Amino acid sequence: MTLRSHEPAGYDCPFCRMQSGLFDEHNQPSDVVAVAPHAYARIAPKWWPGNPGAVLVVSRAHHENLYTLPPEMGHAVWDLVQEVAVAIRATYPCEGVSIRQHNEPAGDQDVWHLHVHVFPRSVDDRLYERHREATWVALEERVPYADLLAGHLKRPRTFDGAATADRPCGR
Repeated sequence: MTLRSHEPAGYDCPFCRMQSGLFDEHNQPSDVVAVAPHAYARIAPKWWPGNPGAVLVVSRAHHENLYTLPPEMGHAVWDLVQEVAVAIRATYPCEGVSIRQHNEPAGDQDVWHLHVHVFPRSVDDRLYERHREATWVALEERVPYADLLAGHLKRPRTFDGAATADRPCGR
């Protein structure tokens, strides 16, 4: 099997921009809930109905997808996914948690930087049936969720001074 990149030439990665201090309406510093040396977690700017406050856990170095992710980076992402899942379950009024990660267009990947979705779940929320109903959420709706999770996780929320051998996104 030959793996090819789907990332367009000159791709302006929103996750890399965020780490570099460049923000827009969908990517704000207040969205960040935890920063670790090789991964960070942030409130997702796009929510599915019935699943508010979903989180994205992102590799700090730029890797398009799971196929080329170095093991130490994968372990760091997965460790933070677990921490976030526990924090969501402990602080949100939900009954469970689901995670998902997409690779390549056929796998529904649409941001060309590895990330894992962590969703709060409730019985009968129909998360997987409502993909086309997802909407962008205003910053003021995201902030309370970010603050709640950050308070539980007790990790740094800024990229300043985060110990990492990689430059943000490896770029």
